[in-house]
Amino acid sequence: MTVTVRLFASYAQTLGRSAVDIETPEGATVEDVVAAILAMPGGDRLPPRPLVAVNHSYAARGTVIGEGDEVALIPPVAGG
Repeated sequence: MTVTVRLFASYAQTLGRSAVDIETPEGATVEDVVAAILAMPGGDRLPPRPLVAVNHSYAARGTVIGEGDEVALIPPVAGG
């Protein structure tokens, strides 16, 4: 199945794109999707456990991903 992964700010800069489609097997989890991103060229420069949202809601590592879901890797933010 195909899952769209959105990348923002420093994550998008590191991987050179703001989105990537990942092919995953049925029953794949957030952890599987993160592992696929980390395995991409440049992925080793991302944190090993980024904050993740699935379909605009924060998600745990064991959350099962469905066909067409949108996964977002949320970079750390600072403000004042």
